[in-house]
Amino acid sequence: MMIIALRDAEHQAAFYDKQIYARYFLSVFKGRKISSISGEEVINSLPDYNIERKQRLSNGTKNRYRAFIMRAFSMAMKMGWIKNVPHVSRLREPKVRVRWLEKGLARVLIDSLKIDWMKDIAAFALLTGMRKGEILSLTWDNVDLNRKVAIVTADKAKSGKARAIPLNDEAVDILSQQPRNCESVFSCNGERIKQINRADFKNALKRSGIVDFRFHDLRHTWASWHVQNGTPLMLLKEMGGWETLEMVNKYAHLSGEHLTKYSGIVTFLAHKDTSSTYQSNNKLASL
Repeated sequence: MMIIALRDAEHQAAFYDKQIYARYFLSVFKGRKISSISGEEVINSLPDYNIERKQRLSNGTKNRYRAFIMRAFSMAMKMGWIKNVPHVSRLREPKVRVRWLEKGLARVLIDSLKIDWMKDIAAFALLTGMRKGEILSLTWDNVDLNRKVAIVTADKAKSGKARAIPLNDEAVDILSQQPRNCESVFSCNGERIKQINRADFKNALKRSGIVDFRFHDLRHTWASWHVQNGTPLMLLKEMGGWETLEMVNKYAHLSGEHLTKYSGIVTFLAHKDTSSTYQSNNKLASL
């Protein structure tokens, strides 16, 4: 069951994580018949702790484990191995956190990074809203500097759907300065950069006086700037590669522009003549 689930996820951006999920469930249910595994056992088996990072797992992470094994059950049913998929409820997750920076503070953060390629990657994230994995997996054959567009291919996109990324002049300038001695756009000494330098990012946050901020929040910052400048949510959804409008609505509160056109529906003090007449009538009535 785990094998077919991994084959299904082989070309997805989160394949590495799903290998971790598969190994975990193999260790928990090794030797068991698929049909004998109950939903209650699945929910009780979800991990609570990440040994490598020495931290408790959030409900969001547990739900990703759950989603993987539920996909495996679903595929097993399609194969005719089981008759029904056990019911496993999603765990309740906290409201979506939106953390973003003003443009001035974002500039300070970029300047505080010590590694040049980290400056480029972080700035590119702010300019395009691309996810970290999408940026680090971007290859030159999917970039057209003349047309000012980069392509996130379906196998690299979180949603599994390809999309075009429009590049402004600053983003094009960053790409133009990258070495071409590697098929990956962002490289160091001819080798693809596979992960950001977390120490450099953490130290830059300290030097900038920024707290409670993660690399992924650069994407939140990009989306927040767009909404504040009037980009329609449906267009932002397409640009950012979100699967549903609900995922983009978390930024809607940052702009009241979409409500402005309705503000004139209810008025009270706009017609002074009417107000004066009303006051005069009241005076006459009191005489």
